Amino acid sequence: MSTTTATRADSALLAAVDVARDAAESLAPGQVGELVGSTADGERLVTHFFECLDPAYRGWRWAVTVTRVPRSRVVTVCESVLLPGDQSMLAPAWLPWSERLKPGDLGVGDLLPTREDDDRLEQGYTGTGDEDEDRVAIWELGLGRPRVLSAVGRTDASDRWYSGDQGPQAAIAEAAPAFCASCGFFLLLSGSMRQVFGVCANEYSPSDGKVVSVDHGCGAHSEAVVVPATGELTPPVVDENRYDVIVLRPVDHSPGSVDDQEPGEDLGHS
Repeated sequence: MSTTTATRADSALLAAVDVARDAAESLAPGQVGELVGSTADGERLVTHFFECLDPAYRGWRWAVTVTRVPRSRVVTVCESVLLPGDQSMLAPAWLPWSERLKPGDLGVGDLLPTREDDDRLEQGYTGTGDEDEDRVAIWELGLGRPRVLSAVGRTDASDRWYSGDQGPQAAIAEAAPAFCASCGFFLLLSGSMRQVFGVCANEYSPSDGKVVSVDHGCGAHSEAVVVPATGELTPPVVDENRYDVIVLRPVDHSPGSVDDQEPGEDLGHS
């Protein structure tokens, strides 16, 4: 048994081990083990620690704090709790949903709120008050959204796409005969992102409908293997002015074992 004496421990409280044990037993009958230590937490305030025998809480300890009023020898219990020890198995530290969420977690019907101070977004177009100018900006240029991608948001997206499965380091890209930049099914993005990325429009490609980098590639490249066009067949020429005589049943044959003048043999057929 160890006793901490940084604060002068009250002798009556140190001796109240049985009182502390009874308090712990009232919470977990049969699950309170040996005394493992006592700590003086303050003036006339001592905590006794007992081993927890519950197999589900290995390494945990029952902590029972006792006290007494001045000039009284009657010990009372302040609180009894189960606390983890140095070797206890603990649950992972709690994380807010915004840090727990991973790409692909969003399902059908789920709503993902965006923080107001999200550094991936910045203020979009703000109306000038001029009806003609606002109409051009909102309708003809496709603006008018409250927020648009910031430089940080574009950089994050570019890094994620370029280093992912649709970037140049993917196994399928390294084995491809050519880059997406020269493929007829490659649709460039708009804005500054078009310098590096586009969308695949080949239904036979594993990247169909996905953003790919210009130096990505796959075996479905439009110019990888070009099947030659089938030539026009010439119709057959039929000469209807002449004809050839074809003998279907020869009348002569070379001498053999059968004489044409002898009657045929009975072969036994009915």
